[in-house]
Amino acid sequence: MILINFWATYCVPCIEEFPMIVDLSKKYSEKGMQIYFVSADWLDRKKEVRDFLLEKDVKGLSFIKEEGNDNNFINEISREWSGALPFTIVYDKNGNLSFLNKYELIINCDHINMISKKYFSKKIVKKYNSSAFTTVIKHKKILNDTAIQVFTTKGPLAFLPISNTETSVVYSVYGLADKHKKNIEELIRFHNYKYKISKIEKISSFELMSLHLRSYYHNNILAFGDALHKIHPLAGQGFNMTIRDIRILTKIIINRCKLGLPLDSSINEEFENSIKHKNFIFSNGVDLIHEFFKIERKTKSNILSKSVQFIGKNSYVNKMFAKIADKGILF
Repeated sequence: MILINFWATYCVPCIEEFPMIVDLSKKYSEKGMQIYFVSADWLDRKKEVRDFLLEKDVKGLSFIKEEGNDNNFINEISREWSGALPFTIVYDKNGNLSFLNKYELIINCDHINMISKKYFSKKIVKKYNSSAFTTVIKHKKILNDTAIQVFTTKGPLAFLPISNTETSVVYSVYGLADKHKKNIEELIRFHNYKYKISKIEKISSFELMSLHLRSYYHNNILAFGDALHKIHPLAGQGFNMTIRDIRILTKIIINRCKLGLPLDSSINEEFENSIKHKNFIFSNGVDLIHEFFKIERKTKSNILSKSVQFIGKNSYVNKMFAKIADKGILF
């Protein structure tokens, strides 16, 4: 079996999962598993990448991506990859998936691996002809538990808390990424009123699209996370959808354990029946909001933005929208 992990030193989730993958490498290397790491850092950070790999006691071959067009690199790996880090590809030496039959339940979260390509190709896709810039800002420690969305003239800018010292930033713009890449740092600093920023990490970009699988599962394999759905990144609602999915799946598993029922492929159907219709309604609501702002951009009117600002001053409406964001449309 071969595992390839794409990561970067500036990616907090990458760093958090790295020890687990290294442990897998050490545990299963004698059984024939090969693990390769590919860093997406800039070439001038070779020393930091090398030092990190040495610190984690990584053996064997590791690679660093050549500098150039990020979208070209992403497309060469897979045209279905959003560019988000980390992600991992797993397949056997012959490129087949026969090992899947050994397990009663498999949760697949990687939308570009061989499992997704083979069993989850039927999907509803909408391209926005838009791009997103993502980065992580490091800042002075504060109570950081509320997302902030700023509607700029070119698209929404979202500040999404990771911890009390780190915040993810997503800036969505209409058109190709290369046209808007300049002055992103200045834009972040201009619209930031909450954080005392000490560092802005490397800025990445990817094409925006809406994606929903027609079926949530195939036999014993359940699609999950980015492999299951993607929506326009308005205030991090795609992440909220996944959190709600986790809540529902966890509830199903706990109930089965209490009843002494097996944790097998029947979980997949129960999960789909519980959440699919809710996710579809919620994602279409987010898409409708995006279309309203698209009309505003084309007509060069700011009526909608001013309306949002006006409504946002109402505490009752704010609480209602926060509840919808946390629990979904049918809470």
